[in-house]
Amino acid sequence: MLFADLLPNLPDLPVKEALPRLLTALDENTRTVLEAPPGAGKTTLVPLALLKADWRNNGKIILLEPRRLAAKAAAQRMADLLGEAVGQTVGYRVRMERATSDKTQIEVVTEGILTRLLQDDPALEGISVIIFDEFHERSLQADLGLALALDAQAVLRPDLRLLVMSATLDATAIGNWLAAPVIRSEGRMYPVATHYLPPAEVAAAGNRLSERLSNLVPKAIRQALTQFTEGDILVFLPGLGEMRQVAQHLENKLPPGTQLHVLHGELSLSQQQAAIQPVAKGYRKVVLATSIAETSLTIEGVTIVVDGGFARVPKFVARTGLTTLATIPVSRAAADQRRGRAGRLGPGTCYRLWSQADQLQLPERQTPEICEADLSSLALELAIWGVKDITSLKWLDTPPTAALALARDLLRRLEAIDANGNATRHGKALAALGLTPRLGHLVRQGHELGFGATACALAALLAERDILKPVETTRINLLPDLHLRLELLAGQRPPTPGFVADENNLRRVREQARHLRQRLHEPDSQLQSDAVGLLTALAYPDRLAQRETSGRVRLVTGQRAALATELFSEAEFYGVAHLETTNQTRVLLAAPISKTEILQHFSHQLEQNQEVRWDDSTNRVIARQITRLGALILEESNQTKPDPELVANVLLQALLEKGVDRLPWSDEAQRTRQRLAFLHQLEPESWPDVSNETLTATANEWLRPHLSGLRSLDQVARLDFNELLLSNLSWAKRQEMDRLAPTHLTVPSGSCVALDYSDISAPVLAVRLQEVFGLMDTPKIGGGKVPLLIHLLSPASRPVQVTRDLRSFWNTGYFEVRKDLRGRYPKHHWPEDPLSALPTRGTKKRPG
Repeated sequence: MLFADLLPNLPDLPVKEALPRLLTALDENTRTVLEAPPGAGKTTLVPLALLKADWRNNGKIILLEPRRLAAKAAAQRMADLLGEAVGQTVGYRVRMERATSDKTQIEVVTEGILTRLLQDDPALEGISVIIFDEFHERSLQADLGLALALDAQAVLRPDLRLLVMSATLDATAIGNWLAAPVIRSEGRMYPVATHYLPPAEVAAAGNRLSERLSNLVPKAIRQALTQFTEGDILVFLPGLGEMRQVAQHLENKLPPGTQLHVLHGELSLSQQQAAIQPVAKGYRKVVLATSIAETSLTIEGVTIVVDGGFARVPKFVARTGLTTLATIPVSRAAADQRRGRAGRLGPGTCYRLWSQADQLQLPERQTPEICEADLSSLALELAIWGVKDITSLKWLDTPPTAALALARDLLRRLEAIDANGNATRHGKALAALGLTPRLGHLVRQGHELGFGATACALAALLAERDILKPVETTRINLLPDLHLRLELLAGQRPPTPGFVADENNLRRVREQARHLRQRLHEPDSQLQSDAVGLLTALAYPDRLAQRETSGRVRLVTGQRAALATELFSEAEFYGVAHLETTNQTRVLLAAPISKTEILQHFSHQLEQNQEVRWDDSTNRVIARQITRLGALILEESNQTKPDPELVANVLLQALLEKGVDRLPWSDEAQRTRQRLAFLHQLEPESWPDVSNETLTATANEWLRPHLSGLRSLDQVARLDFNELLLSNLSWAKRQEMDRLAPTHLTVPSGSCVALDYSDISAPVLAVRLQEVFGLMDTPKIGGGKVPLLIHLLSPASRPVQVTRDLRSFWNTGYFEVRKDLRGRYPKHHWPEDPLSALPTRGTKKRPG
């Protein structure tokens, strides 16, 4: 069959020359890859070219698009080319909306719809080909859809065709991975002049992203409008906040005849069409868009692109279980996609608001979403598909093990899968709602509890963008109250001062809530705002929170977060929906929940245990009976008779944390410990080690048995620590200890003088000089191995000489000391020959 016989009226777009080769490849293969540059026309021409393929056998052509806006626009474009209305030969199906009929042969769907088609009918009866458009975006749903489609093709539908189309992905690598031929369309891109900023201008624009874009983007737009008198401008910005700020800077500052539009997925159809369609002759337009405008969506009239250089992407952190929106530099592939928007109609211009040096630092491609996303939806779909081993499916990038394990844990908590990982009836019902597992659980549980309409409204609120926005675009939204939003949604109250209702988001939330009510056959009844906290907690059981202080809560996981709790009166517990973790963890959306509701609806997760802990304020062990939900304390009471073993363990731990040196040693015990340390140094094999390290390590043997029945430091202080140290020494060993390391020594005067072992390397005998007259040699201890360090004292007990060699002192040092002492203590006897003199304790008149 010749291509010319198929659809001779297809527009002359660049991809047209590759269509004959593509049709031949699909005739001969069930998998094919098409690489075509931006603007080549692959999204609209390829499905139309497949209409008369012989292998189709009147089966449907499913075209997969990453976004609702792109799906509807593609369907409209193809219908226009056929001269028909959407819903005839070409239709579309997106969340909450469809336009199809019995005549529909090409159905443009968003990625979640494909997953539902596969789950409802794995054989995909009546479908001949699935086209994965813009696959280079590597969305989580596209990766999942392709993995399931490949599995279905391998097992049930060997005749099913799969066509992967991309503009910037490595087509050769994809072709090798799929074992598929690669068809390339060289395209007919017009040249695009690319301008970078000088590094100095980038640096001067500011470090904060909002400040940088507010300074650079309006300036670039005005420059482009001045430099070029024709052509519309497409501006890429990270998100709605930046779009609002730039729009505010441009307000009333654009040349006459220049229209300003914004383009994002939350706009009404008429607003989206106004941004996409060409303007009237003599007018120009500036379109502020997010990454939504990078790919298959065609915006008529654009010849100039201003690229802010950033994108906003979700990042899932397995450690916290939170998904946050991160603003990151675009990849080089995405930057090329954006630049290509300016060269679809003719020669164009691209202003990149970064330097050429910065360009070299950009990553080649963005990390696939499957590597960084919350995998709870994917894990549920895999369970429904019957996959236990993730490697049994074909993945371009295998889902990370840690994130997948966390997702499955959440699904078990939501009762969406059982202990064996099989999908439950409840889990299948959640997936059918087209919501995330959390929000699906919220809706189903709310329906069963009699809060169906409220649950649908709350799920819609949490699924869409915030319906409240601050009047000042630079202000951070600090209104976490979900009650307030529900009442605003129900029309029961005006917005809070300083905030206005976002009408587009309000409309979308109401549509979503209505759609969910229809799915559940719920009447449009009055919303019950008192149930919001409970419903939120059911969806986010891992984010239940308890007030710790004003402005701070503790989550069930133990993590702490900032929350403006003063807005919630005296609430103690909160169901938390959204958190952010930029500079600090902060609660963005929450509602109070009562302790009674927690005890009732989370009873299977409650733990009742005895908590025994040390209280530093009272220096004693306290015991409580506590009912917990994770890190949250719901109820507690004092225990008068706790488990004595637990008490002893906690008491021992507290004592050791303070340190062995800070135990309530008596003076006698301290001296005994020093004597043992001296002996251990002398004979390590014969005497115990009583160092801090060893006593700490062996505390279970020498101290723990004696703590039974005790609860306070005062009681511990009454223990005989001296006896604890000696308890393992036999009577004979104690006698030997007294011989080798005596506590006292009798000196020539007859006095019994205590020895000081505080320095175990040099035990001290401190004695008055007169009391050792006649003592020739230095006394030794340790079995005669260690001479004492003698501190010779004056009659006033002040040191006059320190020596280990007493004989030498008598021969030389004594006479110098005697001169000084005779003058200071004339009433005392200072003989010329101390070795022959009688030792004395007193004066000349009273020798003692």
